Parts: sequence; structure tokens; C-alpha cells
Amino acid sequence: MKKAIVFGLALSLTGIMTSANATVRKTANPVVFAHGLAGWDNILGAFYFGDNNGNFVGDPCDEFLEVLCNGGLNSSQKAYAASVQPFQSSEVRGTQLADKIQSYMTSVGASYVNIIGHSQGGIDARKAAVVLKQRKGYAVVKTLVSVSSPHRGSPVAKYILDLKPGVVSVVDALAQLFGNVIYGSGNDGYAAAKQLVYNDYSSTDGVTTGMKAFNTAYASYNTAVSNRLASVITAQQGLDVNPALYILSKGFYDIDGDGATCAVASDDCDNDGALGKGNGSKTDTDDDGLVGVNSQQMGYRLKYSECFLCDDYVTQDTTLGYLTDLNNPTSAQQSSHADVLNQDHLDVTGVGPDTMDENEFYAAIIDYMSANGG
Repeated sequence: MKKAIVFGLALSLTGIMTSANATVRKTANPVVFAHGLAGWDNILGAFYFGDNNGNFVGDPCDEFLEVLCNGGLNSSQKAYAASVQPFQSSEVRGTQLADKIQSYMTSVGASYVNIIGHSQGGIDARKAAVVLKQRKGYAVVKTLVSVSSPHRGSPVAKYILDLKPGVVSVVDALAQLFGNVIYGSGNDGYAAAKQLVYNDYSSTDGVTTGMKAFNTAYASYNTAVSNRLASVITAQQGLDVNPALYILSKGFYDIDGDGATCAVASDDCDNDGALGKGNGSKTDTDDDGLVGVNSQQMGYRLKYSECFLCDDYVTQDTTLGYLTDLNNPTSAQQSSHADVLNQDHLDVTGVGPDTMDENEFYAAIIDYMSANGG
């Protein structure tokens, strides 16, 4: 909301903004940010979880006259941007995330953490929570919030896989664009795509993959997160959509990302790569360009509210219920557009064009975490 303020004005108001955001509570335990597919911690100082200038949204203004920071955070807030393999399954990435978190905890002397995961990062975080509990013998993760995560699969992943050789082309294109900064040894775009389809994509490759199997294998994630599970649901509307996402989803296919469950709740009965069946409408704003609203709820659904000249805030929707069995959501949890954030899949990472104030958005989530035992 406030991102249009010019830099000079922002600089002159730094002290005032810091005071105004004093009501944003810090978490008792550090917050770890987990990136999505093809993500990173930072490249040449530009963070995946960054504002419009690439500054880390988890960096508090804790130094004298510091302005390249998030003035919405408590000055003593601790946060860490983790980095895992950009293209891999969440079986691999989740363990890597657990390793990174454990190392970070040692470095700062923390016994617990909170996690904010975007897209595949929200899936990785669930496995990481389970792995950390197995290693430590207690629930290390206090609160976990996923943002735009395909907990029940994405039609885009199936679309890419169905291209066959096109999978290699997509990954090679990213490799040529970013070089080894993003795409280096250990990356596997095919494994990453198979992770994000709901059902096992191939019965002949000798390994069971997909979100249905993953959700079953790590069903204990809800006990590995001790205090609160929640999710932010995104869907594209109007002219805010990233042009690339719009062309992909509307030019080649429509995600059809809402609708009631199938006769068997845990089925993908239209075989589009996501659990459930769409309502058949090609025009309703039921996805964020990559993931449908039917796939994104985990725990409570959160509502993000902007406030002019005060702190933005997050509240939880209790009418839709608390979802922990991710393969068995209610019809309402799959079809409801309630509390959906009007942004596309990339806007919440600072990739525009968008109307997001990423600093305030993540400060509001951190404040929510603090209020719920983080």
C-alpha cells in the first residue's frame, strides 16, 4: 500500500515509521524464510524474499540511520533466508532445509524456529519440521505459515511434464539465463515437477512421487509444528497479473483452480495434476497463475488487511476450519475464495509488476506468528 512513497520521503520518515511500527511484535524465536522452486537466498544482494529494491524483508532497522531494511519489524527481530537446491523434490529440499535450519540455530543459540515458506518452500518446510523433530526429539518449529503453496498439486507441473522433452527445455532455459547461480550440479527439474503433481506421475519409474504420497508420508508434520499452522491463499485478478504468468495460464490452458471435491475426497478426478475437480469456469479468478485456490490451504486460512498510516495485519478465518489432513479438505476449503489475497504467485516475492508492499506483508505475518506462540 505504501510502496509508492518515494525514497527521499521514506528516508526522512524513517524515525517516524520505526515508531509507528513499534506495535509489531517480534517473535520469541527466529523466523526462517524458505524459498520456492528455482529460488535462492540472495543473488548479488537481491533477495528472493525481497522488497521492490531486493532488500530482505526479514532485515529489521537495527542500525543507526539504516534505511535499506524493513521498518515494519521490531528492531530486535531475528530472521534468516535459507537456501536449498533450486530444482529438486521436497524429499531432497526438505532435508536440506532442516540442515540449514539446524546450522542456523546453532549459530544464534536458538532452540526453536518459525518458518514462512513460499510455494514449494511451504512443502519443504513440512518435511523439515518432521526431520528436525526426529533429530531433536521435540517439536522444533513453533509456527509455520505457507504462502501460495501447492499442497495438493498444480496443473502447471503436469502441463510441463506432459511436454516430455519440454521439461528439459524449460530447465535448460533457466540454466542459460542464470548460469550456475541457480542451475548447477544436483538440480533435477524433472524430479521437481513430479513432486508438484498430485498423483504419482509415472507408475514405471520405480519411485512413488507426487503430493498425495508426500502428504501421506509426512502426515506427522502437524505434530512437528507445536503451535500454529496457517496459509495465505493467492489468486490473480485484474491487471496485477505478471504478464508471463497470464500468458502461460490463459494462453495455453486454464488452471480451473476451484470447485467441490470428487466423489472420493482424495482423488484428482479430472486428472489435471491437482486434487479435486474444477468448477469448469474459465473466467473466474481461482488461481495465481501457477496454483489454484483449491490447493493452497493448510491449517487456518489467513486474511491479509492493509491499513493506511498504521500497521497492516493478518487475521485467521475460522469459518473454513483448520486443515491438517491435506489430502482430505472440505468442499469449502477447495472452492471458497474467502480471504484470497489479490496478487499473483510471484508478487509476494517482490517480483512485479504488483501493488504489494512486501515489507508490511511479511511484518504482518511475523506479528501473527508472535501472537500465536512463535
